[in-house]
Amino acid sequence: MTPRFPDSGSQASRVALFPGSFDPFTTGHQSIVDRALPLFDHIVIAIGVNIAKANDDSILRRVKAISKIYHGDSRITVTTYSGLTVDACRENGAGFILRGVRNVADFEYERNMADINRRISGIETVLLPTLPELSCVSSSMVRELDRFGHDTSTFLP
Repeated sequence: MTPRFPDSGSQASRVALFPGSFDPFTTGHQSIVDRALPLFDHIVIAIGVNIAKANDDSILRRVKAISKIYHGDSRITVTTYSGLTVDACRENGAGFILRGVRNVADFEYERNMADINRRISGIETVLLPTLPELSCVSSSMVRELDRFGHDTSTFLP
């Protein structure tokens, strides 16, 4: 599941890795990917796998669901990874990490992660602010609503 891109080592190719658990992949995630497409030649949506918690069926369903959204768009690849995000970037030929931020707390966390990732790898992180109308959407919120039987379709692509 590790794609390679022919020119990923050159400056002409701009490949970004969009990491997350995506459990589920929400309209907020989709908005970040769609808005980032003009900035990058290719976006790798990378589902992080915690080996201790891994449920292969759930992960496979997420890969299939996200792949279906971007079916036919050669600029998008969906994959899985475990370990450090910067290592997943190297494995996928990505020179950038793409992240969305909903609020100040997200920004502080992501800024710290971006600083560490740049320091250990030289890989830059691009932070896109979430659209205001999607700032309340999170995977955990969608899971909670679903758990109590509420319709979550407006929060899912």
